Amino acid sequence: MLRTLKSGLSRALRSAKGTKPYSKSSIMAKSTYLADHKAPLVMLSAKDFFAQLSRDEKFYAHYMSKASHAGSRVVLRQVSHESESIYDLIKTIHEKLKGTYPEGEETDLYLEYVSQFLSNLGNYKSFGDFKFVPRCSESFIMGLLELAGIDKNSKPSNKSCPYKTWADVVSKGIFHVDEKCALLGFPSEGHCSSYYFGDVSPEDMRLLKDEVFGHLKILPENTRIKKLSSNNFEILVASKVSNYTLPEYPKSPVKLSNGAEVIFVFGDHSREMGLIADYLRKARDYAANDTQKSMLDAYIKHFETGSSHAHKDSQKLWVKDLSPVIETNVGFIETYREPSGIIGEFESLVAIQNKERTQKFATMVQNAGKFISLLPWDKEFEKPKFQPPDFTSLEVLTFAGSGIPAGINIPNYDDVRLNIGFKNVSLGNILSSSLGSKMPITFVTDDDRKILEKFQSDSFEVQVGIHELLGHGSGKLLSELDDGTFNFDKENPPLGLEGKPVTTYYKKGETWGSKFGQLAGAFEECRAEVIAMYLITNRELLEIFGFKTQEDQDNIIYAGYLQMARAGLLALEFWDPSTKKWGQPHMQARFSIMKTFLKHSGDKGFLTLSHSEPDFSDLKIHLNRSMIENVGRNAVRDYLTHLHIYKSSGDVEQGSKYFVERSTVDPELAQFRSIVIEKKLPRRQFIQANTVIEKGDVSLKEYDETSVGMLQSYLEREV
Repeated sequence: MLRTLKSGLSRALRSAKGTKPYSKSSIMAKSTYLADHKAPLVMLSAKDFFAQLSRDEKFYAHYMSKASHAGSRVVLRQVSHESESIYDLIKTIHEKLKGTYPEGEETDLYLEYVSQFLSNLGNYKSFGDFKFVPRCSESFIMGLLELAGIDKNSKPSNKSCPYKTWADVVSKGIFHVDEKCALLGFPSEGHCSSYYFGDVSPEDMRLLKDEVFGHLKILPENTRIKKLSSNNFEILVASKVSNYTLPEYPKSPVKLSNGAEVIFVFGDHSREMGLIADYLRKARDYAANDTQKSMLDAYIKHFETGSSHAHKDSQKLWVKDLSPVIETNVGFIETYREPSGIIGEFESLVAIQNKERTQKFATMVQNAGKFISLLPWDKEFEKPKFQPPDFTSLEVLTFAGSGIPAGINIPNYDDVRLNIGFKNVSLGNILSSSLGSKMPITFVTDDDRKILEKFQSDSFEVQVGIHELLGHGSGKLLSELDDGTFNFDKENPPLGLEGKPVTTYYKKGETWGSKFGQLAGAFEECRAEVIAMYLITNRELLEIFGFKTQEDQDNIIYAGYLQMARAGLLALEFWDPSTKKWGQPHMQARFSIMKTFLKHSGDKGFLTLSHSEPDFSDLKIHLNRSMIENVGRNAVRDYLTHLHIYKSSGDVEQGSKYFVERSTVDPELAQFRSIVIEKKLPRRQFIQANTVIEKGDVSLKEYDETSVGMLQSYLEREV
């Protein structure tokens, strides 16, 4: 069989143009966009925790996982217009070849692309938003099509495919890349975003935010935007049904101030929304309590009808379901990747509580109010009463989405967070998988490398805990409420940065995301990261995490500041010098913190970079350990105070100007980008297990830590 495949592939490649991977000059031209080579593949194992579950808990986890994976095609459609067709092509090739590929370098490079594509659920990096292309040649994939008996000139079966033939999917969807289409962004600016159809612009989205979503109090997270012409828009609502059933959505066109008309169209992702609802209904039979059942009822209504308010209702119930054995959350959640910052990417989490590690966080939760009172702003900028959230450590069983975070703080609805509460989760097997194996630690001295090898994992766990609980969990938005009253003294507003009363606030219908738009994600991640830097020096807090001696505490603090400085330098990979745009909000945030250490501290010796020219190959970070708790903390305090008050008061003009300046890459730092890219390490790719019903029980199936193992895990799902 293998000999036949090799022979057939050889004939196929001879009929195509060229038979080699990219030439050296071609690789140099596209090196920024090439798929990762020899990326670590990690089986995200939760089998030991799954084995401890009761029969009902296993079935609940199974059906919630099925619901999660049923949304995978939604993610593909949200990443790029071509991603779903690329997925179908990858799947069809594998099935036609019966999983047997010819031996050779080209096959290895092709499968590396496949693995990275599946890990990101699309052909743009989930961490960076840059397009990636295979290292194998275009002719090689064309040869695979011929070998698999796929007519390259036939039309893909996917109705939403933007290309007429499979050949176009390969040449235009997989391989074509230039400086504009390589970056997600507004189509009007030459970039790509499949949250939009047509030439949607920032101005279009501002009007829709203010005059449709804000005015009608309709939440935009589960929508996509279709611009039919300069005067006509359709807002596509994700739902099983295609007819209007919700009174809050207008049946007649909405007129905008520029003369354009907007209509709502239901039934986007109809098949997937129906599948998700069906699996949630099956999971309901195994729910642990009435709160979970009511939560699932709200979810089902949301996915079937498209009601955005039903999803908010589900989150109110989810917050009240404290410390479940099986933790889940599903919906259109994070708005980082949609250029205007208001539409959510589908994601779904199913995880098992790690009770031993959760106990560690419980003490921090109990003391959260005390630690928040130490933050550098007046009480008027903080919630009058801190609602202790549920904070658990989880072992991820399933995460459907373009990437898996190390920690989560949700829901993102401001009023739910303020009036009911929120949850924090730390994803234990993500943390341990990301930091467990030894990988080269670049840009630090030999002595610092030893510190990071020993303390980086523990320090990062502390950082994530503070970031999620005390970072995202703190703060108050000065707002006008729906009844016309205010949640602050409007006649005597709190004093701002200049010692004068603030003059800005959130008007009715305005939210943090709608007001700060595309900048909101990076700004808030930065605020949470800076809070982590500010409080990681608190020794009482470090004791809660089990670090009792001053030596251990000093090392945790130093490792925390050092890895933040290093992360800020590594962030240059995610900044595009041609457009001056950031492709990843967390990295924009970390760069701004590194820049604050470097250029906005009280002593220029706090953080320095040493190097020789011209190639900067010996670039090293030097952090003055003795200055962290004075010079470093003072710089962090100043930065945090500005970020928080600008956010709390809704001062979008001054806040945006301030944060953009802090995160602007000046020529001095831009020169290091090439060495950062040259030395960059591939990100880990997580392979997830599948659950299977066998003989009246649920079993867990894990896979080999290979590209084929990654692919097989997807082929055995209903995707």
